[in-house]
Amino acid sequence: MRYVIIGAGPAGVVAAETLRSRDPGGEIFLIGDEPEPAYSRMAIPYLLAEQIEESGTHLRHDPNHFEGLDIHRKHERVKRVDTGSGRVILAQGGEMEYDRLLLASGSRAVSPPIDGLDQPGIHHCWTLADARNIAEHAVTGARVVLMGAGFIGCIIMESLVKRGVELTVVEMGDRMVPRMMDQVAGNLIKQWCIERGVDVRTSTRVLSVEKPGPDGTGFLLRCEGAVESLQADLIVVATGVVPAIEYLEGSGLETATGVLVDEQLQTSVAGVYAAGDLCEGFDWSTGERSVNAIQPAAVETGRIAALNMSGAEIPYKGGLGMNVLDTMGLISTSYGRWMGMEGGDSASLLDQEGYRYINLQFQEDLLVGAITLGMTEHVGVLRGLIQSRVRLGLWKQRLLDDPTKIMEAYLGSTQLNGQ
Repeated sequence: MRYVIIGAGPAGVVAAETLRSRDPGGEIFLIGDEPEPAYSRMAIPYLLAEQIEESGTHLRHDPNHFEGLDIHRKHERVKRVDTGSGRVILAQGGEMEYDRLLLASGSRAVSPPIDGLDQPGIHHCWTLADARNIAEHAVTGARVVLMGAGFIGCIIMESLVKRGVELTVVEMGDRMVPRMMDQVAGNLIKQWCIERGVDVRTSTRVLSVEKPGPDGTGFLLRCEGAVESLQADLIVVATGVVPAIEYLEGSGLETATGVLVDEQLQTSVAGVYAAGDLCEGFDWSTGERSVNAIQPAAVETGRIAALNMSGAEIPYKGGLGMNVLDTMGLISTSYGRWMGMEGGDSASLLDQEGYRYINLQFQEDLLVGAITLGMTEHVGVLRGLIQSRVRLGLWKQRLLDDPTKIMEAYLGSTQLNGQ
């Protein structure tokens, strides 16, 4: 059996290792389009903050790891996939046949359509090459503008602060982390950052980028909103990512935001599976398909896809939309339908001066979503209560009265339901 895996991130690496444990005699090819050892993008902020060396981003630290498992690494870009003939067409002209194919090519960074944003000296922070470029210019005292205060932007922000730059964060939305936090939590995070020396400008849209700036160096960003213009020596773009599926055009695979899969993580074409950031599978908290682009989900889907590719029948139970963010020491989380549901109830408690906040969302007597800020003691219990879909009964009213009684509600409701 010949297995081909497109993508050498966490999903692809775990899949390759799982396949080898399941099929000692199979041929396994792991294709990645970057000239790097397999690495974790989530470790890049720690590299920028100089907390780790480049080797600390590597998923496997033994340089002979894949060779020892007889897994063939290829550093090439895939141009297209021909599912009709079972071939992967490579950008340099070669091709590879497969019996089973795993799509694990992850996400790619995207830029908003802004004039001048494609100039040299403007960088994403998505690859090791990006990190090297940023590190070269993000020196003490440098004027840095970070575009985007979403999940990725907030992680990068702390790394830039630790490098001693003069940092301004520009966010189109009316709060920080708008796809993860409500108004209360997002604006508390903003205030937390401002108190720690970061100039945060929400409700601000960059209209164009000009080079050089008024002083003959760097860039001038013309803006609309809270500020008219900004000067920068370095611009870092963190305005989002999308599944990397362009090479699948014409493949016959069903796609939406990502690649659509069934409960075994098989695509619409037999023998072709998907995992990681491009896998659009079942989200049990919404009952719909969604892309769950977090590293734990990538690892789990990579493992389960590989088991099914090698002959097992293991269903993927579905992901839970969940994010945990550390913003300069302030921990925030969001779960499931944190934005609420039509006809549902909610409960919240706020300690603004102490930067502590909790918001719970209910559908009938089920907890379906939550946000916390500065309250790490509830992280695991909230996830368990939402995932278990246990009926709260009388505990719903008690949580409406005091949303901090999460542990008591979990213990009381699970015992009541015989769990």
